[in-house]
Amino acid sequence: DPLIKSKIKSMQRQMASKRMMEAIPEADVVVSNPTHYAIALKYDVTKMNAPKVVAKGLDFIALKIIEIAREHNIPVVEDRILARILHNTVEIDSEIPPKLYQAVAKVLSYVYQLRNVVGK
Repeated sequence: DPLIKSKIKSMQRQMASKRMMEAIPEADVVVSNPTHYAIALKYDVTKMNAPKVVAKGLDFIALKIIEIAREHNIPVVEDRILARILHNTVEIDSEIPPKLYQAVAKVLSYVYQLRNVVGK
């Protein structure tokens, strides 16, 4: 039945969105563009080969990601180009590709320096 299949797909999307939003407080940084794109990145050098995207969204969802990040004191870094590239090329729960290592490393370096200054 197409109606049942549609309802199941809708529920699956809602659950995936909820999981994504719950992952934001674990992020190290959110890269934004600043209102149309938001990508939450996490990097654990002991468990990951590269930083991974834990959440991403456009427009309203981007604003919600930024709001949740700010509520949890996750730095939000504006980088229009990087935000757009990350959103268009990296799936949620996937590591960033090698071609983006340098750009993301600059953002993470800034965030880590900020933490050292603030003492977090």
